[in-house]
Amino acid sequence: MAAHATAISIVILSGMFHATWNTLTKNSGNKNVFLWYSQVIAIVIFLPWAIIDLQSAVFAWEGVLLLAASAAVHGMYILLLARAYIVGDLSQVYPIMRGTSPLLVPLVAVVILGEPLPIGGWIGIAVIVTGIFMISNGFKLREQGAAAAYAFAVGISITLYTVIDKLALEYVQPALLNIVTNVGNLAVLSLFALRSRGMLHEWRTNKRAIVVAGVLAPSGYLLFLFALNLAPLAILAPMREVGTVFATLFAIVLLKEKQGARRIWSSVIITSGIICLGLFG
Repeated sequence: MAAHATAISIVILSGMFHATWNTLTKNSGNKNVFLWYSQVIAIVIFLPWAIIDLQSAVFAWEGVLLLAASAAVHGMYILLLARAYIVGDLSQVYPIMRGTSPLLVPLVAVVILGEPLPIGGWIGIAVIVTGIFMISNGFKLREQGAAAAYAFAVGISITLYTVIDKLALEYVQPALLNIVTNVGNLAVLSLFALRSRGMLHEWRTNKRAIVVAGVLAPSGYLLFLFALNLAPLAILAPMREVGTVFATLFAIVLLKEKQGARRIWSSVIITSGIICLGLFG
């Protein structure tokens, strides 16, 4: 129980980190360039740690395939993320893309990985997903067009890399896995960012935000990867979606996006689901 409580606390902090760097990304000019710089910062900062982790890595062919799959899926994720923020608002796409994973990951974790999930956990997941759909006006998804489509695609990518990374941790430590994902992100973003004419302008305009995002993005995911060693994936993956609440608050206070009472109540529902999942999952 103590290990689960620690894991939940770590994942909530991870969710806040995730919401913060996503807010910075949404507020940037050229999303592809901003995220490209952030990946460079992340690789430079965390590479020494990853090199140390090389000593304990197991490079069996299964592990190598998982690392390659992780890099590819993360690269697809970051590209779709940039596109989602180009065509949609933070408060519109973030809840959708983060809400897809809590619905799919526990199903995958239970069916494929064989992880148990008590009835209280399923109730918590149902409450969280309901709140996320409310906050994104999910019952009228057709009206949200391309933004919703990209957000769902991001959510599917999150589901895929979460499961793949869980398996990859059997072969490598979190810091090394995180660097691999950053390299995948950088490789895919390079195809678009380096061809743009906004490299210098984006750095001059948002260099502080880029550095912050470059630190928070890998730090948040590292926290999540470490938490996976303390509690089951089926519990922790939905818990990480507390970032939806943080992102909603950031959208209201920082980005001045229009919000209503529905979004406030939705945040309360999400928090209730998280508490239910943490206590009974």
